[in-house]
Amino acid sequence: MKHIDTKLVEKKMGSRLTTNTVAKNVFLAATLFGLLVLVILIYRVVADSIGWIDFEFLTNKLSTDPEKAGIMGAISGTLWLMVVVAPVTMILGVGTAIYLEEYAKKGRLQAFIQTNISNLAGVPSIVFGILGLTVFARALGLGNIVLAGGLTMSLLVLPVVVVASQEAIRAVPQFLREASYGMGATKWQTIKNVVLPAALPGILTGVILALSRAIGETAPLVVLGIPALLIPLPDGIFDKFTVMPMQIYYWTLDSALVAEYANLAAGTIVILLLVLFIMNSIAVLIRNKFQRRF
Repeated sequence: MKHIDTKLVEKKMGSRLTTNTVAKNVFLAATLFGLLVLVILIYRVVADSIGWIDFEFLTNKLSTDPEKAGIMGAISGTLWLMVVVAPVTMILGVGTAIYLEEYAKKGRLQAFIQTNISNLAGVPSIVFGILGLTVFARALGLGNIVLAGGLTMSLLVLPVVVVASQEAIRAVPQFLREASYGMGATKWQTIKNVVLPAALPGILTGVILALSRAIGETAPLVVLGIPALLIPLPDGIFDKFTVMPMQIYYWTLDSALVAEYANLAAGTIVILLLVLFIMNSIAVLIRNKFQRRF
């Protein structure tokens, strides 16, 4: 039986503790650096927006006069865009997840579909803009209206909804399904009455986070030719529109000509950040309140 060399153990333990301390400090520095950049960014944006965000800024239409300019058109266009994106992504995304998890046989085809869905989540957003321009704007002749923009953004966030819904459905314990089958329920009755209610919090969380991403995207809409200068408000999904990210893009570009446009862009960024913060908070609350422990 070999004896333990305590000196060798102490030497190795010392080197391991040193490595652990170095790694801990590196990770802490990386975290603090990211937080510092975020704090500086938020401070600059909030500082530039002070005195510009008021009721008139939220309710006025776009104007060449910075004192009279507002983002009502961008807010209205964003809401109409979500009217298209929300139902399309929920129906297609949840339906795809149900098929892949509950109906599709495990095999090469299912693995192929799953791999491609995961890969689509990493495709640059501008590629979806080119796809939307080719299919919706030109092939279907929709142009740059709300419907074309909504369908394009739906394609962008669809993989996120599918993956989140799959994870939520997969987390439902198998014994709940077996109990439902034992009571004489059919496959669809089990999915509708047992699986979906149990997976709903996870599904809703994924949908809300996907909508948050859709609200903040700009590149696909730029490719579609969504105007940044739009005076009339959209009244439906067949009208032309603009959104808050496009408004920020326009005012940022023209801030070199009119300095006050930088303040308008900062104000719009603050409103957009508030909207995203509220949506993400709702997603967290839904997850924490309705998450079940099995």
